[in-house]
Amino acid sequence: MSTQRGHVTLAGAGPGDPGLITVAAVRALESADVVLYDALASPDALGHCRPDVELIHVGKRSGAHSMSQEAINALLVAKATEGKYVVRLKGGDPFVFGRGGEEALACRTAGVPFSVIPGVTSAVAVPAYAGIPVTHRGLARSFAVITGSEAGNPGAIDWQALAAIDTVIVLMGAAVLPEVAHRLIEAGRAPETPAASISNGTLPAQRSVLATLASLAAAVEHAALPTPLLTVIGEVARFHDELGFAPSGPLAGRTVVVTRTRSQASELRRMLEALGAGVIEAPVLEIIHGAPDLRTGEETSTRWDWAIFSSQNAVEAFFAVLRADGKDARALGTTKVGAIGAATADALAGNGVLADFVPAAATSEALAGELPSVDGARVLLPCGSLSEDRLADGLRARGAQVEQVRVYETRPVPLDGLTLDRILTADAITFASASSARFLRQALGGTPLPGRIALCAIGPQAAAATREAFGRVDATAVSPSIADLVAAVAEVLQ
Repeated sequence: MSTQRGHVTLAGAGPGDPGLITVAAVRALESADVVLYDALASPDALGHCRPDVELIHVGKRSGAHSMSQEAINALLVAKATEGKYVVRLKGGDPFVFGRGGEEALACRTAGVPFSVIPGVTSAVAVPAYAGIPVTHRGLARSFAVITGSEAGNPGAIDWQALAAIDTVIVLMGAAVLPEVAHRLIEAGRAPETPAASISNGTLPAQRSVLATLASLAAAVEHAALPTPLLTVIGEVARFHDELGFAPSGPLAGRTVVVTRTRSQASELRRMLEALGAGVIEAPVLEIIHGAPDLRTGEETSTRWDWAIFSSQNAVEAFFAVLRADGKDARALGTTKVGAIGAATADALAGNGVLADFVPAAATSEALAGELPSVDGARVLLPCGSLSEDRLADGLRARGAQVEQVRVYETRPVPLDGLTLDRILTADAITFASASSARFLRQALGGTPLPGRIALCAIGPQAAAATREAFGRVDATAVSPSIADLVAAVAEVLQ
């Protein structure tokens, strides 16, 4: 959405759960030329961006600022002045301790057009996920939100006024909890006031403790709650135990990495999330369609006796070539069609073709050994740049005349530092192909995977590549399907 003048959109990504980003923010990301994103903005939100987007991490965490606010303001203006559509993606809401007002003023001063997309603020969403309503009839008619960074600044907060507010919410206040409690009690708040601190709010790793205002800091330290931390002080905190809910399912609280291409990750992600898992998308490969050696002229309808597809990628790439030539499934004419397994057969059906043959087991050996009427048959075998020759060799051994044509290329995709860091904290990593295991090893460089991370492969080939890349494989699906891969993950993590 490049424009001659350029434009900046300040967008909130929500508090962490990728499902809490707004539709408006997603649409902005889909159109962005440049995205400046924070450490607290959900990395999954970046999956909505175009492949050619320029991503710039400007995140700030306590004690580790990657870029000053002044530099961020200047960068926003500079990119927009180049005529680009810039999205400034911020955790939570841009105008709730997000310094969005400063960035908007910088744009206004520079004459850069800007707009604001509000986000779901953690001040309300995180307590809700912990079962705490920030207001409640007859109990809490008012609430205030402060930032922990100001708690230790003398005169920055009117503690007398704050102590009179029914519900007090402290953002990013882990280091100053003792100071906050002392100041509020000194201002007249009862030491027995219920209080709760919530870590990693709205995420699968969310943890929380309920205590009193006087004892909360010690309870947080004892529980070793990691940051980011949000604290709720007031009578409504009592609802924590009564209304609190936790993710359900066998994978609740577990985090699983999906290494498939971004366009193919949705089904695997959906099934993992249905079991309660948090999902980290780490697409280590991309699929590029293209088949300059594939002839799709009039002879296509009778050229082959069989067209055999050994992957969903081969299906999609082959039919993309047909469509680019103004043709569809009818171009195959009398050609019979085989698929290596159910998922590939489903991909064929999505392109208007019902498979004439699917082997009993979804392996190259089974497909080559069981395909009927092979001797002397002319067989088209669309394949990828990294495809092995086992299927072609097996068919030739049975007398087939195999025309093996590359219709797509599999390329490695580098991962950014934030994604690599998240991978190292996961409970499991899934490999839906051999190349995904090899490319993750390449992306990690010399960084070893911790032994506590379960490595799960979709089938024998992926398992062999995983073992070669990492020295082990912890679970292999009973059959090469997404459903069985998910089942393998659930079994190894229970």
